[in-house]
Amino acid sequence: MSSQQTLILVKPDGVKRGLVGEVIARVERKGYKVSNLKMLTADKSILAKHYAEHEGKPFYEPLMEFMMSGPIVAIIAEGERVIEGFRKLAGTTDPTTAEPGTIRGDLARDMGTKVVQNIVHGSDSPESAEREIKIFFGN
Repeated sequence: MSSQQTLILVKPDGVKRGLVGEVIARVERKGYKVSNLKMLTADKSILAKHYAEHEGKPFYEPLMEFMMSGPIVAIIAEGERVIEGFRKLAGTTDPTTAEPGTIRGDLARDMGTKVVQNIVHGSDSPESAEREIKIFFGN
């Protein structure tokens, strides 16, 4: 299998809590390479493209509000099976049940909000990674 790319987002809760360096350190310690990175405040048009498959679901609007609530850091990481590897490193979506040793298991906590604030996003497939990288970094 050849090297892959994935999009990692450090969400507003992770940026606000100063965890960007910790996320990058864990990615690099796992042996993946950060090939591009930028901080931005995502607007509705970027997020609408990114979360298009969730439009109309009950958590869509609160998710959009949360993701626009502060800066995020978009990262392109590369490596063998990086998509699967980062998702394992991130841990399950629910921070309460995420395994210790994962980003969410160690750093995120259930805030009892409408939207799960779980520090990071990682692409879930090669197709998603390609689509999401274009949204945040262009071609």
